[in-house]
Amino acid sequence: NIAVITSMDADHLDIYGEHSSLLDSFHLFAKKVVADGTLYVRYGQPFHAELEDITLHKYGIENGAHYRAANISIDNGDYYFDLITPHNTIAQLKLGMPGIHNVENAVAAASIAIQMGVSEEKLRSGLASFAGVKRRFEYIIKTEDMVYIDDYAHHPTELEAAIKSARQLYPDKKIKGIFQPHLYSRTRDFAEGFAKSLSLLDEVVLLDIYPARELPIEGVTSQLIFDKITIDNKTLCTKQQLLSVINNTPTQVLLTLGAGDIDQLVQPLKQQFTA
Repeated sequence: NIAVITSMDADHLDIYGEHSSLLDSFHLFAKKVVADGTLYVRYGQPFHAELEDITLHKYGIENGAHYRAANISIDNGDYYFDLITPHNTIAQLKLGMPGIHNVENAVAAASIAIQMGVSEEKLRSGLASFAGVKRRFEYIIKTEDMVYIDDYAHHPTELEAAIKSARQLYPDKKIKGIFQPHLYSRTRDFAEGFAKSLSLLDEVVLLDIYPARELPIEGVTSQLIFDKITIDNKTLCTKQQLLSVINNTPTQVLLTLGAGDIDQLVQPLKQQFTA
């Protein structure tokens, strides 16, 4: 009855082969919405399916969106925004999760809630109290001296969103990122995009590729990304070397990023910084 498409970026090309095949799958998904149903698509996505008897709404933070966040601000680590709908404006909603990408997600969730008859009061309390899910911009340490955030980001666009969110929240601090690439095929296909996103950091520590379901691909290693990273402060190391590498450098804001087994390093890193 109601569906949302948040992103149509090229990914999982080991399965789909071409980006065009991935887009075809999204269009097939959209056509599963029942007659008189509603589809929300994030503004700017390459969505071109012709839909009959379905209401299509664009949402996001851009002026052209039917449902959008405006007057976005940050206060003490919390995001505030006005939700502008085709019918009215709900001012100064507080979002308990950081990140501009989560503001976009909140617009989609809030739009559906309104459609389902949720009151403004419940909408406000729900957005403010939602603490997110594990490994999505999850605070591991948050003190005056240091911040440590863990995030599942494993695609260039997700990396960029996580890093830019940290930069918005902590504009005056040095941000260090530890990234574990996930899949040989994804590393091969998006090495340049990964490097561009990681170059937004002040310091990068790059781990070996987590193979997941794949066998090695000849010539594909983390070195492909490492060589394209444009900042000087970058290190390539193994998981086993990581704690000693991190222990030797001052850290203000730390991000661990990736969808492999990098989560096994979260507690050892936390213990190292809180010991």
